[in-house]
Amino acid sequence: MLYSLLMLLVISCFSIDAYGHDKAAFVLYDKAGREVSYHKLLKKAKKSDVVLFGELHDNPIAHWLQLELTKDLHKRKKLIMGAEMFEADNQKALDDYLSGLIDYPRLNSLVSLWSNYKTDYAPLVDFARDHRIRFIGTNIPKRFARLVHKNGGFAALEKLGDEEKKWIAPLPVHFDPELPGYRNILTMAGEHGTPELVKAQAIKDATMAHFILLNHKPAHIFLHFNGAYHSDFHEGILFYLRRQNDSLRYLTITTVEQHDIRHLEAQHRGRADFIICVDSDMTKTY
Repeated sequence: MLYSLLMLLVISCFSIDAYGHDKAAFVLYDKAGREVSYHKLLKKAKKSDVVLFGELHDNPIAHWLQLELTKDLHKRKKLIMGAEMFEADNQKALDDYLSGLIDYPRLNSLVSLWSNYKTDYAPLVDFARDHRIRFIGTNIPKRFARLVHKNGGFAALEKLGDEEKKWIAPLPVHFDPELPGYRNILTMAGEHGTPELVKAQAIKDATMAHFILLNHKPAHIFLHFNGAYHSDFHEGILFYLRRQNDSLRYLTITTVEQHDIRHLEAQHRGRADFIICVDSDMTKTY
């Protein structure tokens, strides 16, 4: 009788494992497409100076892992956090919120928070506030990126005042239109694709890289959250980081969606050092 009960328990465990695997929400891969553990990602991240965490903005698995990685790195290393979702001219309001000088309603009145802020980014910002971690708004103000796109490229930025230029990457900005990611923007945009549209993407990347390096400190990890396209295939932000400081240890993470997550599709291999492959049926945050 005892033997039968034990066998039933073993069979049940295998069944649960099998069904659990079939219904896994995500699988983590390395850049070669080999399945790896979260422990390996964490181990690599701990040895890095800058971690670029590329998300799909509406993907709940990416946002959950961002918070989990933040918590786990904080237990072991000194952190600085930053994000595309805050623009450089928001820093004063963000600092005031982090220090407790203003509350959420006041922050919301001073900063154009993303529509999914409460569900996806507030947990990160509040973790930084509760643990006295610096959180940097790294992105260029939208109105300046719009100037580049609609008013003549980088030359439009030269007309900004000295105070406004503090919120962007130093001019002149190096630009390589032959980077595959930038060339692909023209393809994706179709008839709306222009060199100025690509330059608007580049000034975002250059500005985020600038503020990451400006605020990085020795013996700290700068954990940065951005849309995956800004760091996929080690381009975008990472291209500018390496131009300015190639001695730091950089790590990239990206997020992709597939109908079948048991094997990483060829198009996603090499996209980042670690690739979070999420079931495409996963619910969205907005």
